[in-house]
Amino acid sequence: MLEWVLFDYGGVLCRDQSAEDRRAIEAACGVADPDRFWAAYWELRRPYDEGALAPADYWRAVVGRDVTDRLDAIETVDVASWSHPYDETLELAGKLAAGGTRLALLSNCPPPMAAAIDQMSWTDLVPHRFYSCRLGLTKPDPRVYRAVLDALGARPADVTFVDDRPANVAGAAAVGLPALLFTDPATLATDLDLQGDA
Repeated sequence: MLEWVLFDYGGVLCRDQSAEDRRAIEAACGVADPDRFWAAYWELRRPYDEGALAPADYWRAVVGRDVTDRLDAIETVDVASWSHPYDETLELAGKLAAGGTRLALLSNCPPPMAAAIDQMSWTDLVPHRFYSCRLGLTKPDPRVYRAVLDALGARPADVTFVDDRPANVAGAAAVGLPALLFTDPATLATDLDLQGDA
């Protein structure tokens, strides 16, 4: 049995943004140049995820103008775009929990998204949840994994980390966590079985 599994959120426990989601965000922001918009969206995401940029400042920089009058609508569609549960992965998480494995989550996300995740119907399944905006650190900074380990009171070797981004997997492995690159739930189930009975 695995002692701990530490899941990423976006692309692992929830599905990535769809084209429809992105169009809804563009519409809410009144985007004229989608290429410039999405470049800024991702370029500035790290300080936003770390809590260094307030939502109003982040969206002003991304959109290129003040959006205070539509901030609530923008935040609503952005959060919604990251709120599509990956049911197959959550089913696997349920099996792990039923087998005695303890579950945690480590997500790079800003305050509105962290608050939304905490209210999702499945989060009782993953009682230990850590967010970059609350830690002031983002993956793959080694310090973020160490902060989680300290909070869990766990040894690196006892916490299997799952993420869909190679850099984050490499960062966790560098700290000593068994780290798995997520591609799909079926492959993850096989990978976890190689390390213990899920």
